[in-house]
Amino acid sequence: MPDTTQYWNLEGCFSRQSHPGITRAKSEENKLRVVFFMLLREFMSRYFPTIICRLTIISALLLTRETNSGSVTVVQGGTAILPCQIIHTDDDLTQITWQRTTREKPHNDNFITIQPREGPRFVNGHDDRFKYIGNFNNKIGTLQLSSVALKDEGSYTCIFTLFPSGNQKTEIPLIVIVPPFTSVKDNLPTLGTEEVLFATCTAAGSKPPAEVRWLTDALGEKVRTTTNSIKYDNGTTTTVSSLFGVPMREINGHQVQCVISGDSLSTEETLPFTIQIYFSPTEVNITVISEGSFECLTEANPSANIIWSRSGKSLLQSAVRVEGAKLQLLSLNSDLNGLYQCEATNAYGSKHGQLYVHVASGACSAAWALFLVVLFLNVMGTAAWCFYKSGHLQRFCWQNFSGNEAADGRAEQEQQGEHPLTAVGACNGPHLD
Repeated sequence: MPDTTQYWNLEGCFSRQSHPGITRAKSEENKLRVVFFMLLREFMSRYFPTIICRLTIISALLLTRETNSGSVTVVQGGTAILPCQIIHTDDDLTQITWQRTTREKPHNDNFITIQPREGPRFVNGHDDRFKYIGNFNNKIGTLQLSSVALKDEGSYTCIFTLFPSGNQKTEIPLIVIVPPFTSVKDNLPTLGTEEVLFATCTAAGSKPPAEVRWLTDALGEKVRTTTNSIKYDNGTTTTVSSLFGVPMREINGHQVQCVISGDSLSTEETLPFTIQIYFSPTEVNITVISEGSFECLTEANPSANIIWSRSGKSLLQSAVRVEGAKLQLLSLNSDLNGLYQCEATNAYGSKHGQLYVHVASGACSAAWALFLVVLFLNVMGTAAWCFYKSGHLQRFCWQNFSGNEAADGRAEQEQQGEHPLTAVGACNGPHLD
């Protein structure tokens, strides 16, 4: 059989097969072998090129070139841009497909397809947070995702369907950062001698984990801190730092700071805290502010509530004024007499002090009477001195006499047992002839 050359045109796939001549067998033993090879050659020439062509077409359609894009990082609640673009190709773009594998949807699925005429179309549910911001003609398939949540974290794949080269896809990891909820909680320690928990500082639900520490300044060894973390299935972490110490009076009111930092925060956050040691009111003292005004004083944390009361009677609103810890008696009279009590109370206990008030009846009238008595005595003393000087201590002031009238008068007085004194102008008393 001479050499033959056959060309096959099967479904647009061209192949060239050359078949060398088969040398005629020299013996009858080789005839069957020659027939077998001829049949095999005929089968391969007819069917094998078609199979190869079809496999080539299918493999060309299924061929996908993969590229990796940089990851996209966004803070929870923010907006993420998922970039996707193909360059350096003149192939025809027939479709853009977006797939995702996220915390909410762990199985890879298509969720958006973009075609030249129909535009973007959601698959497997609509989500208004996604917006196509690319350009199909320029082979740009970029998406915008707003109000990003932790459930959206995962891998997003952009697939370009090109003809005739096949598919080209780009994978974009989306990383969601979750800032922590920060707080300081007072443990309400009461005065004592054993170590207790003062406060806790918490950075809750952060991703990645936050660092929490205390700045205690001059307290030094009077306090100590511990830090613990809990990681949750959604990838967030809660970190708690605790502050311990002995609740002594000298620690009360001391300022400390809780500092929270980490990649989940744009800036370091500082939470100030004042250590509070709580105790019931101590000894109650009542002090005098001014005449008729008193104040009830005590030490307590939290500050005590002061209540004034009167034993056995109500406070006279018209005669008494109460302003917080102060008590003022508006008038001084016997109606205010009695025992007054100042009670200091807070959530941890109470104490009281007492004040006894006694106002004598008619005190002001007695003062005026005393003044008049003193004045009267002064007048009487002056009169007595006047009479003493005049020599007429009995009834009246004397008067100056001259000549015989004086002698006659003196003789008469001597007969009566009187001893007059002579003076000039001793007083301005009544004049007797």
